[in-house]
Amino acid sequence: MGVRVPPSAQHNHPLPDYQARGFFNFDNLVHKNITVLDIQLDQISKTEALIKVNLKEADYQPNVEAKIKDYSKKATIKGFRQGKVPKPVIQKMYGKSILVEEINQLVSAKIMEYIRENKIELLGEPLPNQEQIETINWEDSKDFEFEYNIGIAPEFEVKADKKVKVDTFTIKVDDKLMTETLDNLKNQFGEMTNPETSEEGDSLYGFIQTESTEEEPAGNTLDLKEVEKKDQKKFIGKKSGDVVEFDPAKSIKNDVARDQFLGEHKELAGKIKFEIKNVNRVIPADLNQDMFDKVFGKDAVKSEEEFIEKVKSTIGENYSKETDGYTQLKIRDAFIENTKIELPDEFLKRWLKISNKDITDEQIEQEYPLYTNDLKWSMIKSKLAKANDIKVEHEDVVNEAKNMIRQQFGSMGMSEQMEANIDAFTDNYLQSDEGKNYMKLQETVFNEKIISFLKENVTIKSKEVTAEEYREKA
Repeated sequence: MGVRVPPSAQHNHPLPDYQARGFFNFDNLVHKNITVLDIQLDQISKTEALIKVNLKEADYQPNVEAKIKDYSKKATIKGFRQGKVPKPVIQKMYGKSILVEEINQLVSAKIMEYIRENKIELLGEPLPNQEQIETINWEDSKDFEFEYNIGIAPEFEVKADKKVKVDTFTIKVDDKLMTETLDNLKNQFGEMTNPETSEEGDSLYGFIQTESTEEEPAGNTLDLKEVEKKDQKKFIGKKSGDVVEFDPAKSIKNDVARDQFLGEHKELAGKIKFEIKNVNRVIPADLNQDMFDKVFGKDAVKSEEEFIEKVKSTIGENYSKETDGYTQLKIRDAFIENTKIELPDEFLKRWLKISNKDITDEQIEQEYPLYTNDLKWSMIKSKLAKANDIKVEHEDVVNEAKNMIRQQFGSMGMSEQMEANIDAFTDNYLQSDEGKNYMKLQETVFNEKIISFLKENVTIKSKEVTAEEYREKA
């Protein structure tokens, strides 16, 4: 039971994500109990309640009798012809299981019907009183009572106005960044050579010597630009066959670069011996039309000035996408921090424990703050959408799917024939995976609309920083 929704996908943790899509009005519940037919709701707090379901024999017996009759027609039991098994035999053999199944289905249906009719917005799912169920005398009882704890989405206020302040960054494309980018492009499209002796900026290919008896160990490549300045002299002037002894942990401070060099030997500690087989050196490419065409496509730019300007523009666009993601997180954090939402914490933790058998109490305590932040953000988004009439139309989802498909084919170019069949591609994608693709894109569009609305209505202060400063601060 409960309203399951796609995850908002901000954190990689094992707890499930749920979203409240509406709110229950408690004005008529405070200090009262509500009774409708044979279901009663007792309010424990603003965010937790107890649903009691009372069943009389007349509620379930007709369906039980019908199922027993149906079993007697279909059952194959030794000593009886099929379809001629007496009801007392079926009652004795299957009566209890039929009764339990029918009552379970009836109680579940009545609870969900009651929740829908009273527009109660659940957090998690109803939790049965298991101790009470275990004491039921199924053979002799005629009337039954069941209790379920429920968590309820609370009322809260959220305002999106200029009083909400969000600090973020923009990355400036300075001369240093441009120089580094152009150098990288020149090397990327440059010519690989194998000089006899090494110089600063080269890379060395060879083997890490171990006690292994392998005849052909996996090769390793050491980029000298990743080696600490004070240690680089060990690797200059070397040639094929030379062996260099050094400690990677001390000479290569960048963890990623060190792991890439060590490869399958990551477990080695202390000094190692590296036998050089080849010296690799890249002769940087010239800034000419051939390079321009390789980077941006034929005749996209036709001069060095145009090339540099387009590189700068591309860097700016890429960094803009990166900082936009950071800005969205800061907006999310601002609303979670400044919106007071009371949650039934103990109920939710208990529900998470029951719903995820493999999760320990320690994991729940550790991950619970992340889970509740996701939950609160989902509730805030729903509240904002309802208050500001933010909706996702079918056409919005279709257009998002088309844009996604075009981007996937963008690197190789979208042919006229493929563009002509874009509608068929889109329908096929949205209908596949049992409609999950549609739901994912619907959630994506919804998030985009909410973020777009908030960007227009809150105060966003952006500080310009270098790429290095952004990496340190973000």
